[in-house]
Amino acid sequence: MKDAPLYLRPRVEAPLASLLRDAPFLHSLCDALGSPLNVLLPEAVAENAARFRSVYRRHHLAGRVYFAHKANRSSALVRRLAACDPAAVGVDVASLGELRHALSCGFTGDRVMATGPKDREFLWLAARVGATVNLDSAGELERLARLVRTHGLGRVDVLVRLSEFESDDGHAGAGTRVLSRRSRFGTPVAGADELWDALERHGDAVELAGLAYHLDTTGLEEKARALERCVLLMDECRARGLRPRAVDIGGGFGVGYVADAGEWERWTTALSEAVLGVRPPLTWRGHGYGLRNEGGTVRGTAALYPAHRPVAGPGYLDALLSRPAPVLGRPPATLLLEHLNDLYVEPGRALVDQCGLSLARVLDVRPTGDDPTRHLVRLGMNAGDVSLEEHGVLVDPVLLPRGGGDGDRAGDGPVGVHLVGNLCLEADLITRRLVHLPRLPCAGDLLAFVNTAGYAMDFHAHHAQRQPAARTVAVTEEDGAWRWCPDEDYWPLTDPQGVPS
Repeated sequence: MKDAPLYLRPRVEAPLASLLRDAPFLHSLCDALGSPLNVLLPEAVAENAARFRSVYRRHHLAGRVYFAHKANRSSALVRRLAACDPAAVGVDVASLGELRHALSCGFTGDRVMATGPKDREFLWLAARVGATVNLDSAGELERLARLVRTHGLGRVDVLVRLSEFESDDGHAGAGTRVLSRRSRFGTPVAGADELWDALERHGDAVELAGLAYHLDTTGLEEKARALERCVLLMDECRARGLRPRAVDIGGGFGVGYVADAGEWERWTTALSEAVLGVRPPLTWRGHGYGLRNEGGTVRGTAALYPAHRPVAGPGYLDALLSRPAPVLGRPPATLLLEHLNDLYVEPGRALVDQCGLSLARVLDVRPTGDDPTRHLVRLGMNAGDVSLEEHGVLVDPVLLPRGGGDGDRAGDGPVGVHLVGNLCLEADLITRRLVHLPRLPCAGDLLAFVNTAGYAMDFHAHHAQRQPAARTVAVTEEDGAWRWCPDEDYWPLTDPQGVPS
């Protein structure tokens, strides 16, 4: 069985599945606009927002879903979200450029959350338009307060982001203290008194709207611990005369990229075997994704995103809100209701799940030289155009033959290929791993990398060697036919051909 193809086939749902079935349409787009090409489905992001909102309704919670804009720079996606219920959907911006873009796409300042590192210009515009500012430190609060006073701005709603949550862990024994992982964002809870003092001192310039956290983990227990601690700290703030009303739990709800759990388990097991040398390498030049062989034992940690996730996105939020918190023993949703707190979330990857794909034209196919059963497939894109592996995401592309069918092809049957880019660099690998395709592609075919809207399609895009960066188009389906327009020309008031809806 060690010679069997190791597929990591993508999870594909409607309407993305319908789009992939229309290979002639996708080929025509690439013929007209070039390779690489990003294709987005704006309606899908609105449907994802509605799924998150359904979790709120299930738990009888108020609050807002903020799209983490850094996940994708598209105008079409942001404009479609701007057309959603203003009380339900907002946007989280992490730079001055993202803030300006969100405002130009139709978001009003009161629907904007300003996060991330902030320079003076970013803070000034956020305060000027009435955005909520998510602060990482007392120093950032001081800078914001000075700007408000200097420029005669109104009071700014702020959240303060906390980190390094401690709590008693009953699993580890009575009195054991558990500390959440460190983060360069937020103020450690142990130093929160300095924040409370600063908020009271600058009460003329800012008003505390709530507490926030962002944990770089998929662990439900750690997130539930932080949420519970924030609820209790909100009560402490109220006792000091402050008036917080919301807990912002950030993002990290995840996406399931690979459809089959068994394929993911087989591949990760095979990676360990390859690192040990008991099977041929699965990767270019034996890359181990963080694993290494030390005396016949696999050491290290695989730097891979958990590509098969049975619980992700809105389902993960539901699981988090339903799980009993570790100290008080009641679900976080119950705690939020009992303490009259709203809930804010900031999904990025999860909100653009199934919202797009990246297309690349096959330019050249040739044997690797050292193994006639393996081939190099050179694509009309580079690693910056579809940076799945940059984020540790492993998933197979979908082969779209020219003409829509397999035709008469030599070497039919599963084949292992290395996907390489169009830069004159040895390191320009679209995938480090050997990818198994149902048959060997030919020049002119397309490979569709599915579900790339979250961080993969434009997060690392560049114009190195004057190679073209991917254009982006928005598509919608109407009466069984797909229509498209440039991303920057999409508005939710018209269909993609500019006809009023």
